[in-house]
Amino acid sequence: MKKIFLIVVVFALLASCVSVNKYNRNLEKQRTVNQLKSDVDFVYRKLQQLHPRLYWYISKAELDFKFDSLKASIHTPMTSPEFYLKLSPVISSIKEGHARLLPMIKRLKTKDELVAKKFGATPLSLFEFERFGQSLYVERNHSAEKSIRPGTELLSVNGTSPEDLIAKYRKTFTSDGYNKTFFNRRFGRDFPSYYYWQNGIQDSVSCQFRYNDTIRTVSLKRKPAVIPIKNQKAGKQTLEQKEKARLDSQKRRIQGYTKLTEAYSKDLQFLVPDSSVALMRIRDFTKGQYKKFYTLAFKQLGAAKTKTLILDLRDNPGGRLADAADLYGYLASDNSLFVSKSELTSKTSLWHLSDFRGKSLFDKVFYVAFTPVRLPFMAYFFLSTHKGDQDKFYHSLSASKSPRPEPSKFSGKIYTLINGGSFSASCILSSNLMGSQRSVFVGEETGGAYNGTVAGFMPIRTLPKSKLKIKFGLMLINTPFSDNKDGRGIFPDVAIKPGLDDRIKGNDPELKWVLDDIKGIH
Repeated sequence: MKKIFLIVVVFALLASCVSVNKYNRNLEKQRTVNQLKSDVDFVYRKLQQLHPRLYWYISKAELDFKFDSLKASIHTPMTSPEFYLKLSPVISSIKEGHARLLPMIKRLKTKDELVAKKFGATPLSLFEFERFGQSLYVERNHSAEKSIRPGTELLSVNGTSPEDLIAKYRKTFTSDGYNKTFFNRRFGRDFPSYYYWQNGIQDSVSCQFRYNDTIRTVSLKRKPAVIPIKNQKAGKQTLEQKEKARLDSQKRRIQGYTKLTEAYSKDLQFLVPDSSVALMRIRDFTKGQYKKFYTLAFKQLGAAKTKTLILDLRDNPGGRLADAADLYGYLASDNSLFVSKSELTSKTSLWHLSDFRGKSLFDKVFYVAFTPVRLPFMAYFFLSTHKGDQDKFYHSLSASKSPRPEPSKFSGKIYTLINGGSFSASCILSSNLMGSQRSVFVGEETGGAYNGTVAGFMPIRTLPKSKLKIKFGLMLINTPFSDNKDGRGIFPDVAIKPGLDDRIKGNDPELKWVLDDIKGIH
């Protein structure tokens, strides 16, 4: 039996290589009018079946009209990438940031994919951008070309201006509700991805930059892929060097290290000599061993008798809800719920976590092989989902439960830094901290909504004809707190928005305000 299983796996791996070539050939295949209209109906049907708050920010009549109008506008065949630009704005009109159509871009073979993941799909991956007004500027530079300073304007990449890409992709994504701060942060962060979607993987690009009144053209190249040489004798390490390497590796695992940007997902530092003020930067709730990090971090804060904690959630796009809930357990003044029971459309909504359609042969083999393992989970989801008022169904996530009392709970003062890039789980955390009046907020309105979002489990469905994929949440995730400004984010107590001059001079006005407030300068 074991040999048969191994043979099937090897066959599936070989078939997956063939599927990459087949997938790439399909990119330019013309889909008929009837096929495209059929996919429009498929998408709307799935949304109506599984999305628990489909008409939260748009009426049914208006959304019906948008889907009908889209179908009526399809007169000629088109490729799947062309269809993506037609369908994604309709999905975005739902105004739910987790609901989005995924672009159909060229797939890479395993070796190329690993290199792209490590060194970026283009040299632009080594930059973080920010939009001011109608222009795009360098916010952080992780490349070898250090002459490109923060605050430098990007005018074009291989002749393509940032505004060209904005015009093309502006309506392919949305924030939660009616938020206005999310777009500029999102576009700046994802600009390298948009360029890759349009132009494919590139080892070098010619960029035109402007700093002050000086315009220059710079050729940017990806970091070279260093292939390790087997059997190469390494220099003998001392015990101290080995111990340092071990500790560095452990730190990277616990804090979640991103090699491309050389940054940690989670970090803690003390800002004053007596350790009375600390800054905890959480870039995302995705990477790292969060339980270990928070345990170590709050023990350290307790031992140092830290009085003030600055929690930096700027540009945190979210991630694991359990990660954010664990952090809240150390910050909450009581043991209140982190999130309320999650609303679903039916008792069987969570059976739709996997999609057999559109999978490679390799994935299908594992899908079938592990069906017996999935059955107990399906039974659990069904039995733990209960019908409530107004024919709604509810399921309790582990994060719904009261956080356990932590011996290392932080009882000092908290400041939280937020901006338009704060989204999803970071907003669930912020909603709790603001609703419980546990923190002072500094920055700008978050990109995610105060009153929750539709996320939780987010399966990816393959459209039958175009082979595009749609992703959206199955669960309404919200906290025990709510605000009467439905569809808006968490508003700061102190509104501060950095300007271009701050980037050029390397200023952090939000952090500066907090440090001045701690000193009693305000």
